[in-house]
Amino acid sequence: MKTSIARKVLMALSGLFLLLFLLQHFLINFLSVISPDSFNEVSHFMGTNPLIQFLMQPILIFGVVFHLGMGIYLERLNKKARNVKYAMNKPGTNSSWMSRNMIYTGLMVMAFLGLHFYDFWIPEITVKYVEGDMSGLLASGEFRYFHELQEKFHDPIRTGLYVVSFVFLMLHLLHGFQSAFQSVGFSHRKYTPIIKKLGNLYAIVIPLGFVFIAIFHYVSHL
Repeated sequence: MKTSIARKVLMALSGLFLLLFLLQHFLINFLSVISPDSFNEVSHFMGTNPLIQFLMQPILIFGVVFHLGMGIYLERLNKKARNVKYAMNKPGTNSSWMSRNMIYTGLMVMAFLGLHFYDFWIPEITVKYVEGDMSGLLASGEFRYFHELQEKFHDPIRTGLYVVSFVFLMLHLLHGFQSAFQSVGFSHRKYTPIIKKLGNLYAIVIPLGFVFIAIFHYVSHL
């Protein structure tokens, strides 16, 4: 029992850590809408800072893999522990659609991360550590980050995939945010409803913000 609780707490803590990263990632990407120069400067700093590259980045990757792996493991344990089928318990009244499908929305988010790594992380690693170019500059002498971001959203199919992925992210977060606080034992008559509202706000605003960024850069090509 204690082991099960510990796993749920670790799952929740890894989720909260990823929520902080997601917010930071959104704020940096939103700079591409309001100030391309600032976006280039911040992207170059993040991409060349040794602390971020060799400490925070590996921790982040571990957090993502751990969260996915623990989620799948806990879901398998939950299924084994059920002695009565969901159909007999009227799942629609006992739990929300999001809570019953967290593993599937999570897998869709992970599939999106695979696309995101293919589009941005792998090319970035190739340029810096394979080709040895740490300058972050184009042949014109300008930083390449804003240019590369816009080029990725030139394709309507890729833009559509990002938009759909952010919708799945929203569905995942709508349950995951408040579930994380419950798992770490935070429950208060006064503050829990506030946390629930803030969680819903975060789960809607951040993914829609990413949708806006993707569509903004696609439209700017038209």
